[in-house]
Amino acid sequence: MNIRKGEKEDMKAVLGLIQELAEFEKEPSAVLVTEADLVRDGFGTNPLFQVLVAEIESASSNKEIVGIALYYYRFSTWKGRTIHLEDLVVKESMRGTGMGYALYSEIIKQGKKDGVRRVEWNVLNWNTPAIEFYKKSGARVLDDWMVVQMDEEGINNFVENKLKVRG
Repeated sequence: MNIRKGEKEDMKAVLGLIQELAEFEKEPSAVLVTEADLVRDGFGTNPLFQVLVAEIESASSNKEIVGIALYYYRFSTWKGRTIHLEDLVVKESMRGTGMGYALYSEIIKQGKKDGVRRVEWNVLNWNTPAIEFYKKSGARVLDDWMVVQMDEEGINNFVENKLKVRG
């Protein structure tokens, strides 16, 4: 197993793992991002994210990407610069091999290297194995905060209707 910084050429495999995660999270049709989006947004002048890839060498000496950790930097008014781990995904056939722990460790080490005061991520409340893993690693799972999101439809509705009322 080798963990390295992702490259443009890896984005097809990265997208495949994102889609596998969406299926695991019971949202298979929720992925709208494309390979071209990942290349544009991760490798332009001002990249919006970084990605680590975990690869293995197959019997035919081909390298296969079987895990990713996609993250970006945020700013907290209380803590300053932070890392947000958007997704940590390991191909189903590779789970239980230590690859997830290796990727997780690399993100935490990146936070230490960068001098951030917090690394944060979301976890679904039904994903008890992940929650227990995070707790055992020293992370706090916050029960008193709720994730709030507005999807594209909500954004459009707000801009088209709500702002007219205040106008």
